[in-house]
Amino acid sequence: MGKMIYLMGKSSSGKDTIYKKLLEWKALNLKRVVLYTTRPIRAGEVEGKEYHFTDDAGYKELEAQGRIIESRAYHTYHGIWRYFTVDDGKIDLMHNHYLVIGTIESYVKTAEYFGRDKVVPVLLELDDGVRLKRALKREMMQEIPKYEEMCRRFLADAEDFSEERIMAAGIGRTFSNVHLSSCLAEIKEYIKSSL
Repeated sequence: MGKMIYLMGKSSSGKDTIYKKLLEWKALNLKRVVLYTTRPIRAGEVEGKEYHFTDDAGYKELEAQGRIIESRAYHTYHGIWRYFTVDDGKIDLMHNHYLVIGTIESYVKTAEYFGRDKVVPVLLELDDGVRLKRALKREMMQEIPKYEEMCRRFLADAEDFSEERIMAAGIGRTFSNVHLSSCLAEIKEYIKSSL
C-alpha cells in the first residue's frame, strides 16, 4: 500500500530543492504528483514538470467534471491565480508512493480525500530573513520580475502557516531547513518510519 508524502513550507523555504532531492532517493522510488495552476509560466519552467499550466476555462471544465481534489485561489497583483490537485488517473496509492508540494490547506483537503493514514505531512521551517533574501534573488532572475506578488506571498505565508493552522491540521513535526543535508536526512528518516 502506498503513501503520499506531502511537502509544505512558506515560500522560499527550500521546498523545490528538497522535493528534487527526495525524488532522487532511489530506495523509495517516489512518483511525482504534478499540480495544476492558472498562473503564468515562469522562466525556466516546463509544462508538466513543475505544473500543468491551464487557464480559468480549463479549471472550470475540470471542476464541472468533479475531478478537482483540492483548490486554492490567490488574489494576486496580476489577477486570480489558482493552484489545484486533479484526480487525473495518475495517482495509484495501491502500488506507489508519491511526493507532492502544497500548503497546509491543500494537505488537509488531500488527506480528507485519500485518508489521513495515506498522507504523510512534511513541513519545512526557515528564518523569514533568509527566505526573503532567497525570494528576492529568484525574482530578480525572472524576465519580468513580479516584486509585488513576491511580497504578497511572503506576507500571506504568515497567516497560511500560522501555529494555529499547523496545530489544527494535526501536524506534529516540522523540519528546520537551515542546513540542507541534515534537514534532508531527518526527513528521510521520518518518511521511512511513516511507511
